[in-house]
Amino acid sequence: MSDPISPTFEGDYLLTQQGPFKLFSGATLQPAQLHYSIYGKLNEKRSNGVLVCHALSGSARVADWWEPFFQHNAVFDLSRHCVIGINVLGSCYGSTGPQDTDPVSGKPFGHSFPLLSLRDWVRSQAILIEQLGIRRLHAVIGGSLGGMQALQWAIDYPDRVARAIAIGAAPLTAMGLALNHLQRSAIRTDANWNGGNYYDGAIPLSGLALARAIAMCSYKSAELFEERYARNPNRNGEHPELSMEDRYDIGGYLDYQGAIFTRRFDANSYLLITKAMDNFDPATGYRSESEALSRIQAKALMVGISSDWLFPAANIRALTVRMQEAGANADYVELESNHGHDGFLADLDRMAPIIRQALE
Repeated sequence: MSDPISPTFEGDYLLTQQGPFKLFSGATLQPAQLHYSIYGKLNEKRSNGVLVCHALSGSARVADWWEPFFQHNAVFDLSRHCVIGINVLGSCYGSTGPQDTDPVSGKPFGHSFPLLSLRDWVRSQAILIEQLGIRRLHAVIGGSLGGMQALQWAIDYPDRVARAIAIGAAPLTAMGLALNHLQRSAIRTDANWNGGNYYDGAIPLSGLALARAIAMCSYKSAELFEERYARNPNRNGEHPELSMEDRYDIGGYLDYQGAIFTRRFDANSYLLITKAMDNFDPATGYRSESEALSRIQAKALMVGISSDWLFPAANIRALTVRMQEAGANADYVELESNHGHDGFLADLDRMAPIIRQALE
């Protein structure tokens, strides 16, 4: 196994040097810090910056979750591209979030951390990108929640983005909203939730694990689950036909995914980020969706995933048509994958040429 790819530079940027950071909700955040990673170097003109926006549970360390894209110049050629990752506000990988100290109370923000939106994330990123001396990004790329950010960038900062690549991203359907609601409810009903103020006591691990298990069902496809797990008993030798507690293999998989997730993520962050995901709508802050989409100047590529039922390919195709009708230079391509929504993370051999061609 090769060594993990480390950033060329990793650091923090304080957004609030000139005063509180005002959020779309009207609330303010002070202090507000962004954690970011850079792979490669900016060229003399600072025109080779590629911002890669992470999904719900991702981080600024792009190579931690898209490592194959850095190998053998599969997608990112670090002799030509400077890849930048920024952890969103509210997350738990270095940027200011609920686990940080509220300067007013002297305690962790917890559930009092203000509501966040896609527009807040993108505006904070734009401030940092400007501080790096980048006037115009070569591309903004992302999958799922990261794809929403790429679209928001193209709408809010049309003259600062040359290419926008959004994979498996569109406003959530009612089913998507329902699943996110259930995930947040699972966390809030945990006996250790304590109104989100759990940092000095027991953590709501069971609720967070259940939320992740529900999410995993929406990230995969029925076809993939059938192929991998079918009706097999759990592989550790359990007998679900003889015991109420024993599980089928799919149950063991979901429980495992939930358990390992609690080691690396925060429940309050999960609530904040899924709520921002719910609220994503290109029309937010504009008179209509058409007005918002008409602002796009970037060459946009919308990527649907054939087996994705959380963000159905048909919905992304329809959004692309609306972008075109609004005057945007937008194309649609479909990734053929049985991995469901997770295709942008799991089917990288098929994903790589799509992104590579769009970057060219």
